[in-house]
Amino acid sequence: MWLKITNNYSPNFNLPKRSKQNIKFIILHYTGMKKESSAIKKLCDEKSNVSAHYFIKKNGNILNLVPDLYEAWHAGISSWKSFKSLNKYSIGIEIQNSGHDHFNENYKVAQIHSLRKLIKKLINEYRINLKNILGHSDISPDRKKDPGEKFPWKILAKSHLANWHNLNENKLKKKRLIRLNSVEEKEFLRNLYKIGYNKIKSSKSNYNKRILTISFQRRFRQSLVNGIIDKECLFISRNIF
Repeated sequence: MWLKITNNYSPNFNLPKRSKQNIKFIILHYTGMKKESSAIKKLCDEKSNVSAHYFIKKNGNILNLVPDLYEAWHAGISSWKSFKSLNKYSIGIEIQNSGHDHFNENYKVAQIHSLRKLIKKLINEYRINLKNILGHSDISPDRKKDPGEKFPWKILAKSHLANWHNLNENKLKKKRLIRLNSVEEKEFLRNLYKIGYNKIKSSKSNYNKRILTISFQRRFRQSLVNGIIDKECLFISRNIF
């Protein structure tokens, strides 16, 4: 598998080197910036306090900003299952896309083609479990939306590069908008915790429920992200972990 990666190093990373065994996650991001050149500049600016290991340009070209064995600054306050501060355990990939605050455009075919190759390489090198290939919104659901509901998780899953359900889509849609009773809602939230999502610190239980549901929908029910738990969401949650 041929993969061209250009070095464009950022000064934003932590010392010392970490061991290969510490790399357990791949975290996917969009840049959320209109201009690709501005996004690269920010990720390489020592005053910005942000970086990632890889950057995928609109044309599919890949830049290596931080070597894999150094901790880049892409995840921020984050958690998944028992892991906290996922910068320590992950490789971050930024994909140029203006995101929700701007054009919210579709990802380019060339970008996804390159991303698939890169993820395959990283899985083979670090033996990363497919269930540990996540979006920023999965690990920081109260802060982040990326890579967003337009990111083609299902396409990655068909190439065995991401986790996805194996349910019939047409049958699933018949469950959409059918509200749950309180027992089923509790089951749905338990399922989310089993998958890896963590509770959000808030005095309002409804806030925790809505934010986690939105994050789950962005990842596994992308055609309707409304923060409302329904039968479709419940059935998907039962099938994921």
